[in-house]
Amino acid sequence: MERALVIGGTGGIGAAVVAELRMRGVAVETLSRSADGLDLCDEASVRAALGALQAPFDMVFMATGKLDGAGQPPEKALKSVDPAALADQFAVNAIGPLLVLKHAVRLMPRDRRSVFAALSARVGSIGDNRMGGWYAYRMAKAALNQGLHTAAIELARTHRQAICVALHPGTVATPFTAAYAGRHRTVAPDQAAKNLLGVIDGLTPAETGGFFDWAGKRVAW
Repeated sequence: MERALVIGGTGGIGAAVVAELRMRGVAVETLSRSADGLDLCDEASVRAALGALQAPFDMVFMATGKLDGAGQPPEKALKSVDPAALADQFAVNAIGPLLVLKHAVRLMPRDRRSVFAALSARVGSIGDNRMGGWYAYRMAKAALNQGLHTAAIELARTHRQAICVALHPGTVATPFTAAYAGRHRTVAPDQAAKNLLGVIDGLTPAETGGFFDWAGKRVAW
């Protein structure tokens, strides 16, 4: 890998991925709301930001996401479902990454391996859902997974060596998860970055469209 683009490169996981890639000698460019004004909910902003970049990138890594929709914490019960929170979660966690992919395709080489990876979450798995709750976040991540899987099918027609995947990083010790980690085992951002990039290193085009955890194991849809 020679060049990579990290969206959300100033956040906990994103910054750690940038640092790990640079330690490997990869030339990394980053885009984020805080540093560049990138608004994932505004296609004009996404188009302008990605349109200013010069191809090719061997990897585009989406490290964005949010747990609180419209300022509302994850729901513990159906009675707490709020339309504004649902819409906000979908905008950031599902629609935003798909808009980035839409405008990143031109940046991905057709003549060699390329990767588009986005952070998903195990709670977005329908098959693994045994606890309930967290409606907006679960639904948005499930929608993200479907979008990536669908895009992978289309991308394979023009980019035969491309890999488009959803990744579950585990519970990473960042401000993003501080209020919700509870008794979950957490991992430091630098270790999470190593884990995720290790998974990406081992993927092949035959696995495009998949959903994998930090250890490289498939997660149920």
